[in-house]
Parts: sequence; C-alpha cells; structure tokens
Amino acid sequence: MSFCSYYLEKRVLHFKQPAGTSRGVYLTRKIWLIELTDGERQGVGECAPLPDLSCDAMSDEQYASILNKVCEDFCKTGEIDYDFLRDYPSMLFGLETAWLNLQKGEKLFDTAFARGEVGIPINGLVWMGNYEEMLARLEEKLEKGFRCVKLKIGAIDFDKELDLVKRIRERFSFHEVELRVDANGGFKYEEALYKLELLSQYAIHSIEQPIKQGQWSYMAELCRESPLPIALDEELIGVNDPETKRHLLNIIKPRYIILKPSLHGGMMGCREWISIAKDMGIGSWITSALESNIGLNAIAQFASSVYGDHITMPQGLGTGQLFTDNIPMGLTIQGDKLFLDKKG
Repeated sequence: MSFCSYYLEKRVLHFKQPAGTSRGVYLTRKIWLIELTDGERQGVGECAPLPDLSCDAMSDEQYASILNKVCEDFCKTGEIDYDFLRDYPSMLFGLETAWLNLQKGEKLFDTAFARGEVGIPINGLVWMGNYEEMLARLEEKLEKGFRCVKLKIGAIDFDKELDLVKRIRERFSFHEVELRVDANGGFKYEEALYKLELLSQYAIHSIEQPIKQGQWSYMAELCRESPLPIALDEELIGVNDPETKRHLLNIIKPRYIILKPSLHGGMMGCREWISIAKDMGIGSWITSALESNIGLNAIAQFASSVYGDHITMPQGLGTGQLFTDNIPMGLTIQGDKLFLDKKG
C-alpha cells in the first residue's frame, strides 16, 4: 500500500524584464511542481534547476524520469532518500518542501515569520543591463527604501560599473546603504585583485564569486589578499559530500558563503554548509534562485528556521516580483523586508 500519491506539473514562467547575469540573460524559467496527497491533505514543492549552473541540470526528459522515480520511491516508503538526492539538490528541495507542506500545512516551520509576525530583511537586487538601465533600477530600489542593495556586475564596461558604485556612495554613506556586488565568476584571475582594490574604495560589504568556480588555489589567494570580503556561491555547487565541503572551506577560507537550497543540497545540504562554516568562523546568508513564489516561500521560511526570529543580515529573497505569471502567494515586500501574510 502506498504511503501517498503524487502528481508532477511542468511550468514555464516568464520574466517581466530580461534577467541578466555574466552567464547570459534569462527570459523564461522552467520549473516542476511536486504535488503530494495522502487522500486528506496536500503538499506542494518546487523543483527549479538552472540550466548550465545546477549540478542536476539535464534534459527535460531525463529530469522528469528521475523525478518520477524519486517521487514513486518516496510515496512507497514515506522517507526521503537523502544519500541519493545529494546529487539532485533541486529535486531534494522540491520534495522536502512538498513533504513539509503535507505535514505542517502553510506554516512549514514554527517561526515568527511563518506566523506573519515579523519580516525578514532583504537586499534589493539590481540586474545587469546597460548603464542607464542599471542606474534606473538602482534609483528605484533606493526610493523603495532598501538599505542593502546588490549589484550584478561583470557584463558591461567595468569603469561604468565602478561609476555606479561611486554614485551610490556620493549619495549614501555605508552607514545608510549596505552595498554588495555579485560578479557571477565574471572576472579573470589576472585582473581580479586590481578590480577588487578599486571596488574597495567604496565601502562594499562583500563581493560574490569574483572568478569562475573550480579554481580553489586562485580563489584562496584572492581571499587572502583581497581588501574586500569574498563570498562563495557558484563555488559550492556540486560539492555535496560533507567532508568535501569542509575541505573546500578549509582551503579557500572565504568570509561568507551564500546558500540556495535549489543549488546547494536542499534544506538538508544547506544546514550542513551552515554548520561547517560556523565551525570555521565563516558567515552565511540564504538566497532564492529565481524560483516561483512556492519555492521563495519555502526558502524564506527555511531561513527563518535557520537564523531565528530576529534576522539582522539581509537575505537574498527579493525575487518574488520577477515573473508575469508567478504563482499567487501571500508574500509581500514592505520597505526592505519580506513578509508572509497572517493566516487564521
């Protein structure tokens, strides 16, 4: 007798504006929804691999085949096969979410955020574009009250990106606006330190992934020499074994790691990363990876369970308004905080 039954639905979401990174521009976003039911209750989770980035990115046919098998096995046993799913983080995250939703209902975790009592501070995200586009997006975020802004850099002329940073600092001190930059691996190693030194003039909180992942010795050298704190993101993708996680952090020694459950091992894998990093004095925060509101809701509730009811470090959870056809959910941004509407 089956423990539960499942249904998979593939959807394509459409961006309101092209989402540019140094790896390319996203116009659409493909996701799979897992719907579990035990006959009385239902639970929904989102699987959202990113092409050319996720360690479990593959053809639609392959992905659907493996995901079907994963769901079949779960519905027979009621147990998540974490050992197998370590290498399929987007599937693991979707199944974890659906299972929590089935058991717990809308409040996946018993936190003040999940109860609608407090908001989570988030950064305002400025996507890559030409200079005028990025400047306009930056102005919009500041006008909306964001006190932490993250700039995607590495696509246009670096001098123009530096000028954007300079403009922010001419208007707002680092006490007023925290500034983060994300290079998405866009710098060449030979020029990275020089660019980091130029950026460091403007009191920047941190830079994400200045060079491409997989260059541990180069990244370790940059972390030692950089006047800017370095945060790892893409570097962590595909590193799914706990001992390898510890080995990587011990060699590179970043100041921060940035965790996306869809990319970095689901909720289980992110908890491992955070625990190992904490042992080494390395900070962390959690971000979404262009999921729909179903995934974003789960990630935000997960962050509140990891960091507690009084999060002070801005998280990367401001992606819920990117799509023209997002899935409705009670997530709202008020000022620079993300809230979940109170239910009942």
